[in-house]
Amino acid sequence: MTEYQSGDRLPLTRIQRLIGQYMLQSKQTKASAYLTVRADLTELTRMRKAYCKQVNVRATTQDFFICAIARAIQAYPLMAAAFRKDLQFWEISEHIGVGFAVAAPQGLVVPVVQKAEQKSLPQLAAESEDLLKRARANKLLPDDFDGANIVLSGLGMYGIESFYAISPPSALGIISIGNIEDTVVPVDDGFRVRKKMCVSLAFDQCIVDEFYAAQFLNQIVKSLEDPWSLTRD
Repeated sequence: MTEYQSGDRLPLTRIQRLIGQYMLQSKQTKASAYLTVRADLTELTRMRKAYCKQVNVRATTQDFFICAIARAIQAYPLMAAAFRKDLQFWEISEHIGVGFAVAAPQGLVVPVVQKAEQKSLPQLAAESEDLLKRARANKLLPDDFDGANIVLSGLGMYGIESFYAISPPSALGIISIGNIEDTVVPVDDGFRVRKKMCVSLAFDQCIVDEFYAAQFLNQIVKSLEDPWSLTRD
């Protein structure tokens, strides 16, 4: 990690300036509301490696989230809506785009898995891996940033349990995920340890209300808790 000292003056990079402008625009123009649920990922963590061997593709937990988000948007299409023409009307996107935050060397970037509704889990996993590699190599193209309806951001690798992120201005919302924790839960014959994760959604309440957003978020959790359902085209 770079060492900083008091009195240092650090010029903003172009990426930092753009991110600051976009995030400020989002905070100023969106009526953001927030929801959080806990997902049981016990089965997903159990089956993921076996599934990867079966299809010969590296699918991360994030890839299962991307697939679950895309399918949930199909069930709740207002989550793919955005305002047009200076807030005069909103329009539902023709295709589903799921962005994901990457801490790249040049700063935080959000590449987008586009037309996600047309792709299987292995295809989504392969595309997200390609975008991730190119983001870290600073080789993303302008088109790689277009079309995000919902963005995914994760900080579980740093031990963060839960958080709310700011969605890009063009996206309706952002899903924030924390780390997977062993959690003791009561069952009929005693207690068991389950693997749980906090899943938070920040969304624009000018377009969808909290009841619609809650159903969308619960649909994501339902799919993640039955991960084999995401492997079926």
